Amino acid sequence: MRNLLIFCYFLFVLTCVSCKDTKKEEVVATTDDTEVSQSSESTQTKDKKILFFGDSLTAGMGLSIEEAFPSVVQAKIDSLGLPYKVINAGISGETTAGGKNRIEWVLNQKVDIFVLELGANDGLRGVPLTETKKNLQAIIDIVKKKNPDTKIILAGMQIPPNLGIEYTTEFNNIFSELAAENNLPLIPFLLENVAGIPDLNQNDGIHPTAEGHIILAENTWVVLNKLL
Repeated sequence: MRNLLIFCYFLFVLTCVSCKDTKKEEVVATTDDTEVSQSSESTQTKDKKILFFGDSLTAGMGLSIEEAFPSVVQAKIDSLGLPYKVINAGISGETTAGGKNRIEWVLNQKVDIFVLELGANDGLRGVPLTETKKNLQAIIDIVKKKNPDTKIILAGMQIPPNLGIEYTTEFNNIFSELAAENNLPLIPFLLENVAGIPDLNQNDGIHPTAEGHIILAENTWVVLNKLL
């Protein structure tokens, strides 16, 4: 009889422990499911896109893609918990003509904000100003036609007076003119506080260092943050 009582006692204890473990597993499973669900929701809410369409400045020539100013902008966006994903569509050496040729392909995805950063290579190569302006206008028109709701930001550029004061001045004015004609937000000069400063540019004196790109991101953010 005594042996039977001992057996019953151990059976009772074993049953309680088993039930306790089962409940713990259920709690863990529930917690894991909640975390996965929250993670999925966080990913799903980041569904808006900002596309930077430009040349070597956008591409971050001489640097890693993470150091280029569009990535610096992404870090700022993430720190604020905003639901935007930045896409870097910069190609080193790109001209406005090249941009016009590839814009249709780039717009195969839905874009909420489009940052147009082209023209510097046109100016350095002495491309006729009418052609540069015409190409930029064509890109703007295509973006608007593809999705009228896309917000477009135009990045202004300036060039050194190597090709004469008249050409340089007219080139610099292209961007403000296009912004006014199309009612677009304008970054007056993307390289403000960077151009001509040796410590903020690489050895070629043209392409910004990682520190320079942080300033480019700040110049961009002044205009971009008003649209987010």
